Order: sequence, then structure tokens, then C-alpha cells
Amino acid sequence: MDYARARMGGLLDKRLVVVIGKGGVGKSTVAAALGLAAARSGRRAIVAEVAAREDVPPILGAAVDHDAAGAERELVPGLHHLSVDPDRALGEYLHQHLPLGALASMMQHSDAFLLFAAATPGMGELLSIGRVWELTRARTGRRRRYDLVVLDAPATANGLALLAAPRTFAAAARVGPIAHQGGEIRATLCDPARTGVVVVATPEEMPVSEAIGLQRDLRRELGRPADRAIMNAMLPQRFSAGDAAALRGAPDDPAVASARWMQARGRVQRAQRARLRRAFGEVPCTSLPFLFGARQGLEQMERLAAIVGSAR
Repeated sequence: MDYARARMGGLLDKRLVVVIGKGGVGKSTVAAALGLAAARSGRRAIVAEVAAREDVPPILGAAVDHDAAGAERELVPGLHHLSVDPDRALGEYLHQHLPLGALASMMQHSDAFLLFAAATPGMGELLSIGRVWELTRARTGRRRRYDLVVLDAPATANGLALLAAPRTFAAAARVGPIAHQGGEIRATLCDPARTGVVVVATPEEMPVSEAIGLQRDLRRELGRPADRAIMNAMLPQRFSAGDAAALRGAPDDPAVASARWMQARGRVQRAQRARLRRAFGEVPCTSLPFLFGARQGLEQMERLAAIVGSAR
């Protein structure tokens, strides 16, 4: 398939969008913004987190509901959320693939079996990505339950392990339900018409270096590059070249020092953004502004959703 042509449909037209990047760069914020943009465009969307994380609801101004752990719930009209717990995903898998419900329940509650499953390298990742993949296929009547599933992936290394798990298990099992499902999940992840990948960074040296490395890893693991890079938390460019020259010659005082810092910091950020764009080549790079304020909320997220929703 021609990758460039498949990418032109836009992220919101995919079935699945994987958001990945270094820890602390705002992946959950970007995932929430993408889900909100989909909902505001009339799509039914869900943001999925793994490892039982609950980072997205507070970003959208919703409370964390521990009683609803593992359940799909609506945060704002059209946008749902799911926190995937690997242990719960294991139970669901057993009930789906073992012919006897009693046997599935026994294995699910067997300490020895749970210890074996937890100790199997990649099992948690396979069950988690499998649960997310099932969301892309779930139907209500004659239509898909969700038009778009956004995966808020773990930080770089763990996120790559999540994407690699289906290939690893399909190759190891060769036959049987795990091999079959692993092959189907991998086919979905590798298909740019169905799955989009977004790499998130902040305009600093380490996050940008990690994002550049991620692009290479994605080509190796999925046979394709990311669909988009997002440079998060960009400071506004408030000073012209003339302003910068005036600041250099201005007398020292706290306001001037603050303005000089802002100007210098902005210059570093723009240099890192240029570095990311050079490395990603034809892959589009979208900038999101730094959000000033004590906390995020739905109003600020609407601003970010408008940017990611209109990006092409």
C-alpha cells in the first residue's frame, strides 16, 4: 500500500491512533485532544490507557472513578475512556477462548497460572494491545461501537514492547488462537489505512532525540514511519529580531531578565523543532502551545483539540 496516500485521509479517519513518546512529554494530553477532536467532529471515540492508568479523565476535567475500573465510560459527549488492566484482560481472554466457563474461571483465579502468565515476557503487553484492538472491532448493531480508538501508549521502550508483542507471540505460537490473533493485530498496526501513529516530543534535546530514535524503531518494527510528529508545549514567539536586540542593550532589571529568558528559551525551542522536522522529513509536524495555568481542563483541551483536529 502507498503509505503517503493512506496517510492523507487524516488521523481522525483511522480506526486506531497510537500516541507514543518519551515519558513526561504530554502523551496523555495529546491523546485526550485527539479523542476530543474526534468527538467534536461527530465521531464516537474512546481513549484507552494501559497498565491500569487513569491519566486522561482529570485532563478533561472528569473525576477518576475507581469503581468503574476496567469499564468503558463517557467523559464528555461522544468521547469515552477505558483503563486496561492486564489481569482483567487475561480473564476476558480466557472466557473468550476456553470452551468451558468454569475452567476459565478456575484458571483466572489460580495463583500458579496468574504467576505463570505474569512471568511470561510480553504476555501483559499482548493482552493489553489485544483489548485495545478489540475496541476497534466492537460493534453495536450494524455499526462499529467506536469510529476512532486512541491508544495512550506507555513511554518509549514499553510502548514499543506493546506494539511488538503481537509479532513476537504470533511467531512463537505459530498455530492456534494466540498466533491467529497476534497476526491479525499486527496486520492492523502495520496498515496505515487503519492505524495512525503519533510521536510526541517537547522542544528539548532529550525528548527530540528519543522521538528521532522512535521513528527509526517504528520503521523497523511496523515497516512504516509515524503519521505525524507533535511538538508539545511550545512557548509563544513574542519578540522580533529588533525586540531581541533592544533587550540585549536594555538595563538589567527583573522584567528585562524575564524577557531575555523567554526570548532565549524560545530560540532553543525553535531550534529543537527544526531538528525534529529535519529528521522526520515528509512526516508532518504539528506544534501545540504551552498551556499557562495551574491545571488543564476542558476549556484548554478544546483549544488543543481544534489544532490537532484541523492538522493535515
